[in-house]
Amino acid sequence: MIPQSFIQDLLARVDIVDVIERYLPLKKAGANYFACCPFHGEKSASFSVSPSKQFYHCFGCGVHGSAVGFLMEYSGLSFVEAVKELAQQVGMQVPDDGKPGQAQQHPAHDKLVDAMATAARFYREQLKHAPEAVNYLKRRGLSGEIAARFGIGFAPDEWQGLQRVLPDYQAKHLAEAGLVIDNDQGKRYDRFRHRIMFPIHDRRGRIIAFGGRVLDSGEPKYLNSPETPLFEKGRELYGLFLAQKAIRDAGFAVVVEGYMDVVALAQFGVDNAVATLGTATTPHHINTLLRHTDRIVFCFDGDAAGRRAAWRALENALEALRDDTTLAFLFLPSEHDPDSFVRSAGADAFRKAAAAATPLATVLLNELKEQCELDSAEGRARLVHEAKPLITRIAAPLLRLQLVKAIAEASELTQNEVEQAFGLKSASAPRSRFNATRSDKHSAHADFDRFPTDDFPPAGFIPRNRPPRNTGRRKPPSAIGTLLRLVLQHPNWAARLPVDLIPDDSPEGRALIAIIDLISLGETLPAGGIGGLMERFRDTPHSDTLAQLGAELLDTEFDEGIVELMFEDTLRKLQGDAITREIDQLLALSKEDTLSTTDRHRLSELLIEKRNLASAGKVSDL
Repeated sequence: MIPQSFIQDLLARVDIVDVIERYLPLKKAGANYFACCPFHGEKSASFSVSPSKQFYHCFGCGVHGSAVGFLMEYSGLSFVEAVKELAQQVGMQVPDDGKPGQAQQHPAHDKLVDAMATAARFYREQLKHAPEAVNYLKRRGLSGEIAARFGIGFAPDEWQGLQRVLPDYQAKHLAEAGLVIDNDQGKRYDRFRHRIMFPIHDRRGRIIAFGGRVLDSGEPKYLNSPETPLFEKGRELYGLFLAQKAIRDAGFAVVVEGYMDVVALAQFGVDNAVATLGTATTPHHINTLLRHTDRIVFCFDGDAAGRRAAWRALENALEALRDDTTLAFLFLPSEHDPDSFVRSAGADAFRKAAAAATPLATVLLNELKEQCELDSAEGRARLVHEAKPLITRIAAPLLRLQLVKAIAEASELTQNEVEQAFGLKSASAPRSRFNATRSDKHSAHADFDRFPTDDFPPAGFIPRNRPPRNTGRRKPPSAIGTLLRLVLQHPNWAARLPVDLIPDDSPEGRALIAIIDLISLGETLPAGGIGGLMERFRDTPHSDTLAQLGAELLDTEFDEGIVELMFEDTLRKLQGDAITREIDQLLALSKEDTLSTTDRHRLSELLIEKRNLASAGKVSDL
């Protein structure tokens, strides 16, 4: 676990504008920077980045976060990977195992990465001096530009060619990286020889493995690096590092089987393709892609082997399915693979075919029906039997429900009977939709009562870089809502708040109490603006509340000329509310004639305090 103190130090060192500007062209407008949002299609720039708050927010689709959150969303990195990426950019070492002061050193890991980079440079250089390899790529229709973009190289037909650039040829880490092989006689030689070389990148752009395509009729036709400390086949996708932006722009990812399919599609302008690495598509592959897009199209060869690969991909996708995503299958004519199809039909035809790809649910149902004779009771029973282990694995509840209904219709059973057969429902009679109780109806209405009615902005706010919105009459936020917004604009002011004055009956109140608690425990509030505060409360119940208000503060914020006065007035309002509540309690005791001498003295003090607050003219509704 990375210590929170390190994360906050890191966010204090990085500038979110510099981080995002590596990926997007930002344009300054007022205090903030704007761009077209990379996470949804738009023509106007609604993606706002605040250098003062170290926070980004899109007013179109609602995405928001800190510099860490942007890397997670844009590059599909995990939290730890995003922190490490930021740390590398500013030259910081991530502490080891959550122990502050112990820098995480990876000398062995760094040696592997350096060796792979050196080997890649060697292979690229060798391609320039290998006419047969260059001619092969030209015959496949590849340009020099595409070969350079993908870093394609050539491993010469030499047993120890890498020794020219890796003088310490006997070093242990070269074998660990999968670059060399030690035979039984203790002799070492290059793993890749006389092959077109395709470097495989991780999501940060580092070379972690290679794929080699033999030039002649030798076997195997394709040879991948073995699994190493850098490379795990079931987790990596060829071409993803280069395809990330294209996937977002196109709105979907294409998954193909081989390196040449990816490169050939890119040659024709289809840049949103990736390939698995000599293994079936895994749930991890799918989850990785779903970080970048909500639609994945599998496109395999049109022959029987391609259909078997598609079915394996379908089976491995079931647990990763979500109701807000689409997985589809593009089945090419039997004589084609993606490479040959795009060459013969063109990029537009490929894109059109991908847009019309068959959804996973349809493929699943059609395949099951083809296996069963639905004109017999036995065939229909087999349909339910074969469908059960597949459909019960589907994680998306609404999609699973629709498939259950389709299986019920095809098997001439009721939905309830199929659900019972699948173990999704007990055999007890289903509850009628007409039997709702009074409490059920009350609960349904209560759901509406939970929607917030407070709106934004309150008095004292000024627009930032955007015209005022015509949203009609709005109810201003509560005192607690205003106070939390003020604290987000000036986090250190939280130290001036007495926690016993803050009610915990609202999300804003609970978030404010959590911030005050940090200070009471001796923890310094994050210096990285709202972005730092959001990271401090990542994965807590307060995360969404802080994010929502942070987004509002990008659009409008308190006028600095009156912000101090507003803070004091709001604090007095809370004090006045607390005094009023205590006075009411004491007056209730007085009506019951149970007021003690001490209580009478306290009531007198409170009335004087209330009068003083009112006479100051700071609080109008005491």
